Amino acid sequence: MSEVSTAAGPGSQLRELGAALQRWADQGVGVVRVLERHGFGTVESGQLVAGTAAGALAGELYRGALADAVGPLAVAAVDAPRTEQAHVSEAGALGAGLACSGGATLLGHPLPAPQAAALGAALERGVPAALVSTADGAGALVLTGPDLADVHGALGTPELGSAGVEAARRLLRRGATATERVAVEGGELLIDLWVPVPSVLVVGSGAIADALLAQAALLGWHGRQETHLAETQAAVAAFTDADVLVLLDHDPAFDAVLVEGLRAGRGFLGALGSRHTQTNRRERLLAAGVGEAELSALHGPVGLDLGARAPAETAVSIVAQVIAARSGRAGTALAASDGRIGG
Repeated sequence: MSEVSTAAGPGSQLRELGAALQRWADQGVGVVRVLERHGFGTVESGQLVAGTAAGALAGELYRGALADAVGPLAVAAVDAPRTEQAHVSEAGALGAGLACSGGATLLGHPLPAPQAAALGAALERGVPAALVSTADGAGALVLTGPDLADVHGALGTPELGSAGVEAARRLLRRGATATERVAVEGGELLIDLWVPVPSVLVVGSGAIADALLAQAALLGWHGRQETHLAETQAAVAAFTDADVLVLLDHDPAFDAVLVEGLRAGRGFLGALGSRHTQTNRRERLLAAGVGEAELSALHGPVGLDLGARAPAETAVSIVAQVIAARSGRAGTALAASDGRIGG
């Protein structure tokens, strides 16, 4: 038994894990999560391994350093919840790329088909998701969507379920992937929350492209630059809802990228250009068969009206619109809004 490699990056790994959960949902799925840890140095939150009774595995814990314990536990967890202690020596930890040795209490528990399918779809599509369970794994629920509004499963009692939903949504307001144990009235919960990190594809070159990549890095987002059509098409074809396209190149050849992206309906699609450029692009897209409803998803000219002039200011206006769109906000001044401040 082996775990999925992280060579393609954490975003790709989560998509693979999500796809596996959807494939296996009706077969019976066991998941393994970190209930408690000691050592290892700084490690990523939201680590999860899923398995089937036949021994198929997806996901990873601590760069595979705990594979000897995780694999059998995931298989056994298909039938019933259980915990297991695991330890990694200094040599084993360093060999796996961890900072130091450590130990962990692992929780394995079944993930019923509706929860497995819902979590898998969210991870594969790149939208926020949370897995909430009792600390003993006896009950589990999954929350999905930008505000974790869609709830699947239960935690035993309505009161415990409500506490779990509120705790997960409160954690979401921090805006980052997290793993936490939370004490609530009636028990203790384990929450794994996944908040996808935006990946920005800048198509074109020049000062604005450089500023966009710098702004993305400042925010902790992934950034990538392309100038060729084929590579751009391949990248957009693999988009999730967390991905962002900013088209700077006005070459009509890149209309094909927008057509494909709009029809796929995933991610944030933005295009720079004057009003005249936008009008011409719109006419070409309509002529290519793109409908009005599909065109409404294209942000062009991309960016909020901040009065930006310099390339760095333009980059700020663009990422500000991305943030607003991801949060379901209009991008208005806080003083003119009565909504929650800070998400």
